[in-house]
Amino acid sequence: MPWSRIISAIVAIALALGMLLAGSWYFTAGFMVIVLLGELEYFRLVRAKGINPAGKTTLVISQLLLITATFNPTLTDAFFPIGGTFICFYLLFQPTFASIADISTSILGLFYGGWLPSYWIRLRVGLESHPPILIATNPNALPQINIGLDPLPPAWWNINHFSPALKITLIAFACIWAADIGAYLMGKFFGKTRLSEISPKKTVEGAVFGILASALVGGWGAWYMQWNAWQISGILLGLLIGVVSLLGDLTESMMKRDAGVKDSGQLIPGHGGILDRTDSYVFTAPLIYYYVTLFLPLLPKTLF
Repeated sequence: MPWSRIISAIVAIALALGMLLAGSWYFTAGFMVIVLLGELEYFRLVRAKGINPAGKTTLVISQLLLITATFNPTLTDAFFPIGGTFICFYLLFQPTFASIADISTSILGLFYGGWLPSYWIRLRVGLESHPPILIATNPNALPQINIGLDPLPPAWWNINHFSPALKITLIAFACIWAADIGAYLMGKFFGKTRLSEISPKKTVEGAVFGILASALVGGWGAWYMQWNAWQISGILLGLLIGVVSLLGDLTESMMKRDAGVKDSGQLIPGHGGILDRTDSYVFTAPLIYYYVTLFLPLLPKTLF
């Protein structure tokens, strides 16, 4: 593996951990930068196909959507269709008639580049400022909105002092990292069966091992946090994250193949662009959020 790839990975993980530990507006601000860069790459792919989307308008609405997710996660779902409607209306008044492709790629940019990533803010910041009963320290207390520029939590190096929202987000990131690293190593040294023509370097062996590695990390996380039915809930979450992160990777590969490019960009040495490194995170975010807030409360406290 080239040293540039290793160093870039270390720097990216360090920045991600810094954002996660800081939380509040630090996390939102960092995510806004990532979303901005990712959407710029996405629109470059779209324009390579001769399509003319409402790029600037979609970028602005996506940033507003992320800010909304910080203040009130539930309002984000209302803001998304309103923003999509505004984009359609904006395209009505362009000098040239907008095509169906112009409209659809603009809405996809808002969905793929703004609305789906907003679930990471809902997970890290929203669950801390509007915690459901499942993770609230005191279920009888009203949730307190805390979105100021707070310093790092006391004893930030001690995981026992982390908030439930931070722990859940760390477990989710760790599952994705385990899936990526496990799939890469197993595929590189033992992979023989090609998984898909969309991404020729991916192998069945690597995909299976990556999904299993994600399941192991998810199982440990559920045991540590003592989730309902932790014996299966964590493993199930890890399996889902492993599968969905893989499908998200393949989806981005499909877009690159259609645009006729190898990488979405060259921002990260040895890795390509932002989309090349965040494709596994896009579709997993809402899955994790609703798994934790809707599905877990339905499970019994324990299986035995």
